[in-house]
Amino acid sequence: MAAGPIVVSDRVSVPESAIEWKAVRSSGPGGQNVNKLSTKIQMWIDLNQVQGLAPDEPARVSDFLKSRLDAVGRLLVSCQETRDQAQNVELCRAKVAELIRAALVRQKTRKRTRPTRASKQRRVEEKRRRSERLQNRRAED
Repeated sequence: MAAGPIVVSDRVSVPESAIEWKAVRSSGPGGQNVNKLSTKIQMWIDLNQVQGLAPDEPARVSDFLKSRLDAVGRLLVSCQETRDQAQNVELCRAKVAELIRAALVRQKTRKRTRPTRASKQRRVEEKRRRSERLQNRRAED
């Protein structure tokens, strides 16, 4: 199985010491294979040990991944897509790299804009039509 660091980008990587994983029984179809083999992988990543992050990035990464963190603050990723333990380990490692990569992307700040004259006119026109429609319904009663 793959050992070594998880390379996220040219400057960011997760050292092997920050990775902890365990094989557990997988759920779902698989016949006797499910009952005998532990192919599902649960992987924990200590985000404090991720190397190459800029000073502001650790907080951004943990905030982005807060729903996936355990009580200790480690990132939890699991994979049971295949019946092969080694493949599931590789898929978990790829998932970790992708999650950290996504967390490092800076979101653009939204610039406030004012409504255009045409959009204001459309809004008022739609309000007028709606009002007429309701008045027509009242007149029929």
